[in-house]
Amino acid sequence: MGLFDFLSNEGEKKPVQPAAAGGATDFFGNPAQATQPAAAQGQTYTVVSGDSLSKIAKNHYGDAAKWHQIYDANKSIIGSNPDHIEVGQVLTLPKI
Repeated sequence: MGLFDFLSNEGEKKPVQPAAAGGATDFFGNPAQATQPAAAQGQTYTVVSGDSLSKIAKNHYGDAAKWHQIYDANKSIIGSNPDHIEVGQVLTLPKI
């Protein structure tokens, strides 16, 4: 049975069933996992041209010296060189 056979087969159309109320699921129908509120996870920040971790820390925390916390929370995104961040990267700004 091909795609066109499936789409043109009028006899086998079934109505879409509404999602069960109260049963939160993800896209694949798996039970949704509880997530922490955004405030507990920290905020996100998208790097723009001219940014550095110290500039982001100064603007977000009021102290440029807190760039280490941003780097530690984003090592997997930034890599081994904290001076090399790229425009468009989405960084997590942890709560301090």
